[in-house]
Amino acid sequence: MSARTRLVALVVVCLLALGGTAAYVLVARDGQRQAEAAAPALPAVSVASLQDQPRIVFRNTAIGPDYGKVAMVPLSDPGGPRAVTGQSCDRVFATSTRTLCLGSDGGAGTTWRATVTTRGEASPRRLPLTGTPSRARLSRDGSHAATTTFVAGDSYTATGFSTRTVITTLADGSSSDLEDFRLVHRGRTVRPADRNFWGVTFAADGDTFYVTASFGKQNWLARGSLSRRTLTTLRADAECPSLSPDGTHVAYKKRQDRRAGDWRVAVLDLASGRETVLPGDRSVDDQVEWLDDRQLVYGLPGEGSRAAETDVWVVAADGTGQPRVLIEKAWSPAVVR
Repeated sequence: MSARTRLVALVVVCLLALGGTAAYVLVARDGQRQAEAAAPALPAVSVASLQDQPRIVFRNTAIGPDYGKVAMVPLSDPGGPRAVTGQSCDRVFATSTRTLCLGSDGGAGTTWRATVTTRGEASPRRLPLTGTPSRARLSRDGSHAATTTFVAGDSYTATGFSTRTVITTLADGSSSDLEDFRLVHRGRTVRPADRNFWGVTFAADGDTFYVTASFGKQNWLARGSLSRRTLTTLRADAECPSLSPDGTHVAYKKRQDRRAGDWRVAVLDLASGRETVLPGDRSVDDQVEWLDDRQLVYGLPGEGSRAAETDVWVVAADGTGQPRVLIEKAWSPAVVR
């Protein structure tokens, strides 16, 4: 076969491949449009009718044009009609006055963004963000924002994954990377090269927070201080902590002796040190949120034909009762009291 013949054959193969790719994209887009058209419309209300009352803010995952947008339902009626905003996020958290959104911007290459929207301000504020969004939290008074991203790997089960967790003081825009904090383990300052931190939850005093500290192939619940810039390990096998509204309990996910990537929710009584592992047979890869001082909410993926959708579940924090769906087609819940 001559060089010219080989070149012509290569061009033909490339054109066929491109044609097949284009056909696949068109079919996929058509399938998505059909799924959106076939999806039943959810009952909806206006944002204005909910934004001044206790509510649950979340990422809407109902298939359709509002997929991925920030939505909310009344705290008194989680299964009721939802209000959908125009803001799209991969992770969202909210207080009564601010909304923290971690999202993506498409184009030639995906870029990630973190913004804080404050009621009464004309435009959102950009926060530093490096990597794929993973966790987002605001302090109760909205003065601090915490973001966690993956800067290598794409999950907590990946080999050699790396995270970056940053806390931003919104009053002056100053940011602190937790890798720069002093890490205290068993009474000694340590600085392991493989340290990672993720999943901040804030206490009400404006200084204390809890976070996952990982090093030496072990994950720890750690207590942090913004003013002292310290992190102190407290308990092993605890990830993505969430402090109860009254500050007495911390909930987190734990693996125990299960395979990597298979977590259950546990609750720690900070005064007594007693830990309760909650019922449930599905892995919870989420930073749980407190519905109130007695119940927890978290996201779980849909199953079967609903794999693209997720639901928010609720479970009692004392270990009684079984988890149940609280909000269908929702993710990343934040309770605004």
